[in-house]
Amino acid sequence: MTTIPEEELEFRFFRAGGPGGQNVNKVSTAVQMRFDVRNSPSLSEGQRARLMKLAGSRLTLDGVIVITATRFRSQERNRADAIERLQAMVDKAAVAPTYRVPTRPTRASKERRLVAKASRSSIKSGRGKPRLD
Repeated sequence: MTTIPEEELEFRFFRAGGPGGQNVNKVSTAVQMRFDVRNSPSLSEGQRARLMKLAGSRLTLDGVIVITATRFRSQERNRADAIERLQAMVDKAAVAPTYRVPTRPTRASKERRLVAKASRSSIKSGRGKPRLD
C-alpha cells in the first residue's frame, strides 16, 4: 500500500454552500485538494498510469488530480475526507490487474458439445407434423 506524503498535497479552502446557518457565510470549510500525479516521486510508473486513468474527470491537463470535499461542516473533517478519497484511489491503482490467460477447450469438452448438439437436433427434428412422402 502506497501512502502519499502530505508535502505532495496542496490544499485550498473556500466557503461552501448548503446547511450550516451563519457558519456557511463566515467560515471557509470546503476543501479543494490538489495532487500532482505526473511529478509524484511516491508512485511507480504503473501506479501513475492506472491512477491517471482512474481519476477520470478529476484529472487536469497538467496531470493534477483535484478533489473537492464539502460533505462536512468543519474544515478538518473535509480535509480528512479529501485525503481519504485520494488514498482510496491510490490503493485501487496500486493493484495491478490480473489478465486472463487464454486456454483451449479439451477434446472431451468438444465431444460433449457435439453430442449435446446432436441430441438437441434430434429432439427438434422430431417435432412438427409428419411428412407424407
